[in-house]
Amino acid sequence: MIPRAPTADLPTHEVLNTPPHMGDQDLWVGDRALRHWVRAMGAGAHADHLAAAGRQAGLDATLDAATQANRFPPELRAFDRYGMRIDAVTFHPAWHDLMARFTAHGLHNYAWHHEGHAGHTAQAALGYLFAQPEGGALCPMAMTYSAVPALRAAPAIARDWLPRLLSTTYDPRDIPAPEKSGALLGMFMTEKQGGSDVRANTTRAVCDGDAYRLTGHKFFCSAPMCDAFLTLAQTDAGPSCFLMPRWRPDGTRNALHLQRLKDKLGNRSNASAEIELQGAHGLMVGDEGRGIRTIIDMVALNRMACASASAGIMRQALVQALHHTAHRSAFQKRLIDQPLMRNVLADLAIEAEAALALALRVARALDHLDNPAEAVLARIGPAVAKYWICKRAPGVTYEAMECHGGPGYIEDSILPRLYREAPVNSIWEGSGNIMGLDVLRALHRAPDTIDAWLDELAPARGAHPALDAAIDGLKDALADRDGLEGQMRVITERLALTMQGALLTRHGPPELADAFCASRLARPPGGAYGTLPKGLDLDAILARARPG
Repeated sequence: MIPRAPTADLPTHEVLNTPPHMGDQDLWVGDRALRHWVRAMGAGAHADHLAAAGRQAGLDATLDAATQANRFPPELRAFDRYGMRIDAVTFHPAWHDLMARFTAHGLHNYAWHHEGHAGHTAQAALGYLFAQPEGGALCPMAMTYSAVPALRAAPAIARDWLPRLLSTTYDPRDIPAPEKSGALLGMFMTEKQGGSDVRANTTRAVCDGDAYRLTGHKFFCSAPMCDAFLTLAQTDAGPSCFLMPRWRPDGTRNALHLQRLKDKLGNRSNASAEIELQGAHGLMVGDEGRGIRTIIDMVALNRMACASASAGIMRQALVQALHHTAHRSAFQKRLIDQPLMRNVLADLAIEAEAALALALRVARALDHLDNPAEAVLARIGPAVAKYWICKRAPGVTYEAMECHGGPGYIEDSILPRLYREAPVNSIWEGSGNIMGLDVLRALHRAPDTIDAWLDELAPARGAHPALDAAIDGLKDALADRDGLEGQMRVITERLALTMQGALLTRHGPPELADAFCASRLARPPGGAYGTLPKGLDLDAILARARPG
């Protein structure tokens, strides 16, 4: 929390030339780019809800709760005081505070309350907003949101569970879900020997009447206090999808035994566990042997959540850098007025807005699956957006930290937490290679995929010569089938950059579009930030990026 009336006149010196406490941020009103792209992508009807969410996400109290939840991470309580198994995780009260704030704004289900009405676009904007104070609490939100299509493959299960998941009440009690006012859903697929290769999973499921008994291990289970989980297990027909509640129908605890909690680089407010399944009760979701197909929509939506959250991390890192440099002087000038610092900040602003535009454009495709062209974009868009946006987030966050100098490296600042959080979205739900291979698989299975992508780029032709050249380069790269698999990182990057360039030139401010094309398309990306070429309108770019 902001200290009241701190003393600046100390016995040995007066504290000068330091930025004031930021206090409450309004993450909606203060973000011109967000308001612009929400309207441009057809989600303007949700502006009131997003405005309320932006006020809540930016409160100093929300940011303080995030700080406390990370400072005092969750603890495993496998047994109670009498030695009986409870497989519980205890959280600091700040975690529950965050979860209540997030669920109240529908961060776990907003899209499903607004299907057919830009719900997924608004959902992505919510993830962008709430990723700025805290990424850990986003994990159970994203999994609950993304589980709905899978559950719909089992109507009887959906009848019981969807009303609980669509509640906006946070109920942290570890009791059977039918007794709760709201529920959250997790997922765990990864096993030690397989990682992303879930077909190598060894967990077995044996039929037991109308249900199944699952036995095996899962190496990563995030948010293990969720009320139920989707997982994969082998039957005689192959990998199948199952819903496993924390409690059996008879009111006894299910055999989901927490072994230990992961000691993670970031995402520390959120628990991630290793779990043993010892004949755990589960219900099959979808067709037997088709488990991967059943969960594929869930994976796509989770990837979208990763992309929008990474865009939010970039935005908050930029906001922190803008605040610091606007209030600190060096060499008789405010930092934000120094030419080289202006170049750095404008470069970060370009990256952050391009990430937001791409995330919301792909989310828009998910809102229009009845349109064949949009459905094709939705096929590879989540993988492309996740690959590129999540790859760029750590670099943006680091550069924003460097704008602060030493104070940005200290844990009193939010920057270290953002920096630790930034890599997780690139790793979870498939790392970079998996994204590239998924794009390749889609291109092989449905050759019309790349045609739809190029059709989306076509209206932007002629807006900037660098964009035209980049689109031509993408077509040439895709036409060269020799060694294509080994080039899929390059191709996925080009898919992302050309889409960002097209979006900015068609829908964004001209000065930002010109700067993006000149710095990202006219020359290879990947250099240090702050290397924008001469002749760009940095004043306009920075004025757009600054809150207020």
